[in-house]
Amino acid sequence: MSSLNLDDFTDLIERPDGGVRRDAEARRARQVVPPGALGRLDDLGEWLAAAQSSVPVRPVTRPRVVLFAGDHGVAGLGVSARPAGSAHELVRAVLDGSSPVAVLARRLDVPVRVVDMALDCEPEELPDEVVRHRVRRGSGRIDVEDALTLQEAEAAFLAGVAVADEEADSGTDLVVLGDVSVGGTTAAAVLVAALCGTDASVVTGRGGRAIDDLAWMRKCAAVRDSLRRARPVLGEQLRLLATVGGADLAAMTGFLLQCAVRKTPVILDGVVSAACALVGQRVAFRAPDWWLAGQNSGEPAQAKALDRMAIEPLLDHGVSVGEGAGALLALPLVQAAAALAAELPEQAPEKPEEPEEPEEQEKPEEE
Repeated sequence: MSSLNLDDFTDLIERPDGGVRRDAEARRARQVVPPGALGRLDDLGEWLAAAQSSVPVRPVTRPRVVLFAGDHGVAGLGVSARPAGSAHELVRAVLDGSSPVAVLARRLDVPVRVVDMALDCEPEELPDEVVRHRVRRGSGRIDVEDALTLQEAEAAFLAGVAVADEEADSGTDLVVLGDVSVGGTTAAAVLVAALCGTDASVVTGRGGRAIDDLAWMRKCAAVRDSLRRARPVLGEQLRLLATVGGADLAAMTGFLLQCAVRKTPVILDGVVSAACALVGQRVAFRAPDWWLAGQNSGEPAQAKALDRMAIEPLLDHGVSVGEGAGALLALPLVQAAAALAAELPEQAPEKPEEPEEPEEQEKPEEE
């Protein structure tokens, strides 16, 4: 039995400041560029102002990419284009600077943090700061067994909370959240299907490296079988993550919820972060107000989850590589919105017309 009470997050999480947002809207109405002329940048600037409780909005100067990493046992069924247990190779590419997200982060001057939760490799193969939160080596094959024990799920969730606190305490003012996993999109599809009440075929996509038709059918079958195991525990979100999630997904859920508690805005990347956000919404209904969707990755489960949370992606450019790369491309858009909201001049106030002085009436001459 878990001692963690997720209901506490409902009381701890507040919405971004609505009064500040109205002040930001009023300021925007006074600026020289007409409201609406900047499209969605107007809404982004006002959202940031509310999240920061600041008018004018402050620039985003200390963003960070945070990636949670893990291997999933379900990948052994051939549901991924990568071999099962090879996520550590992707992590090594991020650390070496040769992955897409590493290249983009270097160009945008954004630090990248990788958190190993369940990679299927020896801890000694990676730096200590990467592996120090690891819960286990790989997650269970969710179509026939639980991904984690309930105690492991709690430990992973709390690790995500701790990472969120570390980022907030270090001054991070916006997080780009992604995953580095093999088999993670299958687990994410199961979570979305279970929480949205849909069939496996509706949510099953082809993953970061598009799989062929045969692998897609195997993936559909894995999602279908895992769904049968998920439905009995739908009312308990931590148990749901233990049953059909994984250590990386449990950690991402805890991370997202604690970021909302600490009022740290987050840009979601693909289907895995969207699925964790959907679980987070079930825990605390106000939490999604702190999150943006950076991009549409093309995964049907992501579209389903974002629609359920009423979050519209900022970009639609077909980036499905994962690792936060697509969401990182949305960061300059958010920073541009902050700059425009803060730096566009306001219109000069119109001078009131001076009232005309009444003409003096001539006095009658005295006789």
